[in-house]
Amino acid sequence: MKRYLAVPDSFKGTLTSGQICDILADCVRRCDPSAQLRAIPVADGGEGTVDAFLAALGGEKITLPVAGPYFEERTAFYGILEGSPRTAVIEMAACAGLPLVEGREDPLRTTTYGVGQLIADALLRGCEKILLGLGGSCTNDGGAGAAAALGVRFLDDKGVPFIPVGGTLGRIAAVDCSGLDPRLAAAEKVAICDIDNPFYGPSGAAAVFAPQKGATPEQVMQLDGGLRRLAEMVLAETGRDLQLLPGAGAAGGMGGGVCALLGFRLQMGIDALLDAVHFDDLLRETDLVFTGEGRIDSQSLRGKVVVGVARRARAQGVPVIALVGEIGEGAEAAYAEGVSGIFSINPRAEAFATARHHSADNLRQTVDNLLHFCRSMGWQ
Repeated sequence: MKRYLAVPDSFKGTLTSGQICDILADCVRRCDPSAQLRAIPVADGGEGTVDAFLAALGGEKITLPVAGPYFEERTAFYGILEGSPRTAVIEMAACAGLPLVEGREDPLRTTTYGVGQLIADALLRGCEKILLGLGGSCTNDGGAGAAAALGVRFLDDKGVPFIPVGGTLGRIAAVDCSGLDPRLAAAEKVAICDIDNPFYGPSGAAAVFAPQKGATPEQVMQLDGGLRRLAEMVLAETGRDLQLLPGAGAAGGMGGGVCALLGFRLQMGIDALLDAVHFDDLLRETDLVFTGEGRIDSQSLRGKVVVGVARRARAQGVPVIALVGEIGEGAEAAYAEGVSGIFSINPRAEAFATARHHSADNLRQTVDNLLHFCRSMGWQ
């Protein structure tokens, strides 16, 4: 009897990690009815992080009205996990995610204020640990909005407090953390992400990610300058140099902002979930791991799901199959990290706008082919 472990990320815009697990389970059941498959839908800090943790560990989803990307009221959510310590899982994408501004993207105006409101609600409900997923954001405010919602004041050159957004970070003349919600100090706070980019500069939050959020080259320069200004003011207030913190550039600088202003520490998102489900123990009873993400390329080596899973599997000699929507430049480096094979689920050359509608069928066909190949080789 073969034992499979499915640990996929979502294929953004097409299939959730849960849907991918269901397809894998169906394929295994039809091809090898005697086999066992353990499914663990995962996320790396972006969209789907709350559902992944709730599916793995159980708990309750909380919904409440908060500020959306443009300060408009919208209903968002977070999870409170079963067990102790009382732990909240928050994904910033729930109220500051890129899909929420589709067709009207503007990282100069979007805010993370609603994320701070979600954190405040979790503290009000007695949560002793906060897991904050950074990913899929439409923002570039360095976490200033979230910090403002939790009591940090940002002052302009006239001493007037305001809530900075990406386009107004350059107006900050001082940062005052004296009014920070005191309940934060008593809580364990972990920000989970999948990148290690610096706060600003050529590989920083604005330069690398703001174009994906709608910024023009001129706006990228403005946003990067704003992050530099915020870093200067944070250094003056807290003594922490955001540019020295790997991952500070996550989610439009949210990684650095929540660490320096709110006391979070950064951890790779996939590691946080794998630790929570005791993944290393599960590997001891596994013959083959299926993982995957929408695109694998050189960026994937900086801590995303496929490589995070493969590194742990390699340590125990378990082969890993990566199922992806697209194989990009630099993907071959994943082999050295423990990936045994990379397979695109797309059987024909076509635009994503067309291919996305066939993703479920394409995934099913790819997995069927792989399983039949394994059986023909006598592996099953």
